[in-house]
Amino acid sequence: MLTVIRTSWPLLLGMLLLMLGNGLQGSLLGVRGSTLGFSSVEMSLVMSAYFAGFLLASRVTPDMIRRVGHVRVFAALGSFVSAALLLFPTIQDPIAWIIGRVVIGFCFCGVYVTAESWLNNSATNENRGQALSAYMIVQMLGIIIAQGLLVVPDPSGYLLFVIPSVLVSIAFAPILLSISPTPAFESTKRMTLVELYNVSPLGCVGMFLMGSVFAAQFGMAAVYATEAGLSIGQIPIFTAAFYVGALIFQYPVGWLSDRFDRRVLIALSALIAGLASLMGMFFGGNFYVLVAAAFLIGGLSNPLYSLLIAYTNDFLQHEDMAAASAGLLFVNGVGAIAGPVIIGYAMQVMGPPGYFILLAFVLLALTGYAFYRMTQRRAPSSDETSAYQGMMPTASPVTVEFASEWAIETAEAEAEAEAQDAAEAKKEAGAV
Repeated sequence: MLTVIRTSWPLLLGMLLLMLGNGLQGSLLGVRGSTLGFSSVEMSLVMSAYFAGFLLASRVTPDMIRRVGHVRVFAALGSFVSAALLLFPTIQDPIAWIIGRVVIGFCFCGVYVTAESWLNNSATNENRGQALSAYMIVQMLGIIIAQGLLVVPDPSGYLLFVIPSVLVSIAFAPILLSISPTPAFESTKRMTLVELYNVSPLGCVGMFLMGSVFAAQFGMAAVYATEAGLSIGQIPIFTAAFYVGALIFQYPVGWLSDRFDRRVLIALSALIAGLASLMGMFFGGNFYVLVAAAFLIGGLSNPLYSLLIAYTNDFLQHEDMAAASAGLLFVNGVGAIAGPVIIGYAMQVMGPPGYFILLAFVLLALTGYAFYRMTQRRAPSSDETSAYQGMMPTASPVTVEFASEWAIETAEAEAEAEAQDAAEAKKEAGAV
């Protein structure tokens, strides 16, 4: 890990600053929109628009990079992000905000694709796992620290929109001054959604549901907190609790996933997160209960993203991983677009508790479906499973494919080492 940090620190520093800007703008818009009188449905459309742009960019950015190169794409998209952030406080209209969020989602996904391709290119087979872990930690820390910036100036003013714009602009300096050219993207074969569902029904359905859960955290959490009457000092604590839990639970869940039936772990994680959502719904008047609920929901739902990818990998050949990763990301993106809209409508009909009601429904639905799938297919044996690699749901297709390939290679290397050890033990026993 120290070697990775020493060789990739400019890239990791740049990504930390980018996540500070991205994490701050998501929560800031949630607070600012509610204070401007935007309805829950209007704010849900604003939040959903980010994921629509993100999904579009995941398909378009590789072609852009092939045409004009990594550096030009990176710099151009970064400029659009900085400009869009400064326009939000000047045009206080839901339609304009929706368009701005589509632009920001598109640009951030493109920036992630470019930066992660540089990280992928600089990593070696020996430090791939550490590079991915360092990248995920940086992403989490960026979002967590960003919530603290929400209380620095008055969120009804202009300064809080300037801060993420400046952070994003500064983030390009360490990255652009230190990167080396990267190879062009190679086209990967496509896998239809029907084929993906046939490979792993649980992976496909689970990724759709997890997309809506993550989208509910990334933006709608601040909308809920504002409408629930939390103070400016309490809102960042509540929203940060989701990501603190995700950071803490990522590795215990990963350790368990390599040792137990992953479907059991998926079902239990979703069940506990669903019960935590019910806790937030029934006892939402207590701030400490809200923070505990957010901590458990984020801690157990975010690792499900990586867990579902690892579970799907267990039924795939190595050469099919890239196509499956693209399909899973598309399904997740569709869920992320739909999630805020449904939750916004629920909050408008049922009030702030509608936020937790929808989270509980989605998570408990995943629990039931995971238990059902356990009756339809046997669990793969330990030597057939791939390794788990923690990832943030904000990861671009580059990192998902990167992590999937690393997981397969690691599992194959471990299986080969175990076979060698068994052969040597058998040889020694024969000699005795």
